[in-house]
Amino acid sequence: MPTPQVDFELDDLDADEEKYLDFYRKVGVQDDMLVPLAEHHDGGHSYYVLFDRTATWGHPGMPQVLAVHLQRDFKKRTFSFDQAPLPLPSMAQSWLIQRGCPHEAIGLHSELGPPPADEATRALEKRLAGDGDHYAMGYSYTTDDPDDMVIVVALRVLDERAPSPFRVVVEEVDADAWTHTLREGGFDTKEAALEWCSERLTGEAGPLPPVRRAAAPVRPAGVAKAPALRPLGRSR
Repeated sequence: MPTPQVDFELDDLDADEEKYLDFYRKVGVQDDMLVPLAEHHDGGHSYYVLFDRTATWGHPGMPQVLAVHLQRDFKKRTFSFDQAPLPLPSMAQSWLIQRGCPHEAIGLHSELGPPPADEATRALEKRLAGDGDHYAMGYSYTTDDPDDMVIVVALRVLDERAPSPFRVVVEEVDADAWTHTLREGGFDTKEAALEWCSERLTGEAGPLPPVRRAAAPVRPAGVAKAPALRPLGRSR
C-alpha cells in the first residue's frame, strides 16, 4: 500500500507570523516525511500520532514518534497547537488522550509498522496508552539498526508508594518475522534503571527484573472475612 501522507488542513486559516513559524519549525518543516500512524478529527480538534522519518538522520537516539494536537478556531480563522516527540506510539496515544482525544478513536493503523508479536505486548501497550499519566519519562533511546532495532525508555512512577518506583520499557523488533515485542521491568533506583538501559544498548544486559507488585492489605486478626456478594438479579 502507498505510504499515507498527513494533511494538517491549515491552508484556510490565518495566524500571526510567529505562530506559523513555530508550527513550521516544530512540525510542518518535515510534513512530507511524517507518516500518520493514527489520527482523529473532532470539530476544530485534530489528534495525530506520526512517525517521523527524518529522525533517523538526526541526533542519535532521538524519538521517532511525534504527537500533535491541533486546535482550530473556524470563526476567528486561527489555530494553535501542542506537540511532543515521544519514543513509543503508545506514549503518543496517552499524550493525546490526556488532551481530550477519545481512547477508542486513536487506534494505530494495523498495516503501518511491525504488529505486536504477542498478547503481553498488546496488553502493555494498552496500559501505557491508558495510564501514561501515571509516569514521568526520564530517558529514552531509539536505535533503528537493522541488526538490533530497539527502544529503551526509563520511567518514574508518580505514585511514591508504588513498589518498583522506576520502570524500564523495552521495544524490540524482530526484523525477520516483522513483529515487535514490548516488555517492562522494575527497579528500585534511577541509577539501576539507567544502567540496565545502557547495557541493553551495548548488548550486555541480563533479563529485565520483574516489577514488584503492591502487597495485598493484611486483615487484622479477629476480623471476619466479608461474605461474597452475588450479582444483582441472580437468585439461588
